[in-house]
Amino acid sequence: MKMTTLVLIITAVLTALIGGLFYAYSCSVVLGLGKLSDTEYLKAMQSINREILNPVFFISFMGTAVFLPLSAFLFRGHPPVFTFLLLAALAYLIGVFGVTVGGNVPMNDALDKFDISNSTVEAIRQMRDNFENRWNFLTTIRTVFSVVSIIFVVCACVWNRDI
Repeated sequence: MKMTTLVLIITAVLTALIGGLFYAYSCSVVLGLGKLSDTEYLKAMQSINREILNPVFFISFMGTAVFLPLSAFLFRGHPPVFTFLLLAALAYLIGVFGVTVGGNVPMNDALDKFDISNSTVEAIRQMRDNFENRWNFLTTIRTVFSVVSIIFVVCACVWNRDI
């Protein structure tokens, strides 16, 4: 097996793993969290946002950000594989990585600093109102762009003659 094929397989797996995370979150976790009281919701989100900062998540999230451009670079001069991988990389870096770093992470950091136990019911309600809909919207964007990235990587795999 060629090294480029191995890199493409790793890229496909990482892209699918991170896309699956966002897909599962969008169609199940946010729905369940939405049923919680304001205090329960904020506590659950604080806990989830702290727990996701682990090596397994970072390997898939950061690995995808590295392997998609690497794959595109390795397949330069091999259209349409290069084109699919470049589009996948752009979709991921802008719509997943960029939205996460520029949108969700700052919101998570603000929520992490919010002291639920010493806040009024109104402050808790306000925090949820300011957080939930925007965070879910950004996660929907990340889900859509993850799926788009996966589609492009699958196309690259199908059109790659080395597999």
